[in-house]
Amino acid sequence: MTYQDFLSVPPNCTFEENDWRLLAQHWYPVAAAADVAQAPVKATLLDEPLVLYRVEGALVVARDVCPHRGVPLSMGENDGAGVVCPYHGLRFGQGGRCNRIPASPGQAVPAKMHLRAYAATERYGLIWVCLAQRAEALPGLDPDIPAMPHWDDPQFQQILCPAFEVEAFAGRQVEGFIDVAHFAWVHTDTFADPGNAEVPPYSTRPIDKGFEANYYSTVGNYPIGVDGHAPEGFVWHRQFRVHLPFTATLSIQFPDDARLVIMNAASPVSARKTRMFAPIARNFDKELPIADVHAFNLMVFEEDRALVEAQKPENLPLDPALEAHIPADMSSIAYRRGLRALGISSFFLS
Repeated sequence: MTYQDFLSVPPNCTFEENDWRLLAQHWYPVAAAADVAQAPVKATLLDEPLVLYRVEGALVVARDVCPHRGVPLSMGENDGAGVVCPYHGLRFGQGGRCNRIPASPGQAVPAKMHLRAYAATERYGLIWVCLAQRAEALPGLDPDIPAMPHWDDPQFQQILCPAFEVEAFAGRQVEGFIDVAHFAWVHTDTFADPGNAEVPPYSTRPIDKGFEANYYSTVGNYPIGVDGHAPEGFVWHRQFRVHLPFTATLSIQFPDDARLVIMNAASPVSARKTRMFAPIARNFDKELPIADVHAFNLMVFEEDRALVEAQKPENLPLDPALEAHIPADMSSIAYRRGLRALGISSFFLS
């Protein structure tokens, strides 16, 4: 089987084929690692239906289709030796290999009966998958997964927020995350000041696999209603690091050397639906309930949701001549330029 044979576009794919093939070469989170035990878990990535399970401690991520008669294996159950198809009882163990055919117990298992299993790994409490890589290639792979600062730092608290779904294209969601001009208009119930809408000049610079923007302003990041005040004249530093195509991390420098890092990992379920994962690391307020962090993070993303879902066109125009721009759009312009450099359609047809 050739690389191109393995990288087959899913039926009813919502992406242009060339764009899908390019995007399939990258790594995306599809589930929280803690949510995947023995029982099969269903997920979707780039229109590809996936089943996730563990057997004898090993993680398996495969196409959620029994190769015998096409029933989703996520409808089955795990008997300890693998996931059992609910239709004819075929069982699939490590690496997605079929290890039992109840109707023909003496038959050697043909290779065609094994699942299409994908390379998968765990990082930041998440399961990351690359559709362009087979599971058996994983031992020799160096997964290109974005860095999450302070995830392994004992001075920081690590928090994984519940996944958040948006009925919009992943590129729209990421662009909204790195946009600094919308704070005073969208996030006034969570942290922003409606009287402080001006965006001071800033610039971007290329980094490996993306770009970085360092943004300095007097817009604070304390939750509204919480007793937190920056010293007079304090300048907030927000550093955005974008890892193409759909992941960005935001590091915020608070007073007194306090730091908050948020990863926005947008996983493209389809061209019109995104599942967003948000690992967080912080070195302050570590005694406060985790539920409060989850709730505040959800409020911020809910403020963005309605606007991102309403944007037109629904796809992301990568040709700069197709929309008007203002100086505050430096990050957006760099992001679209980066996607074009990957080879994505100049007018992203999603």
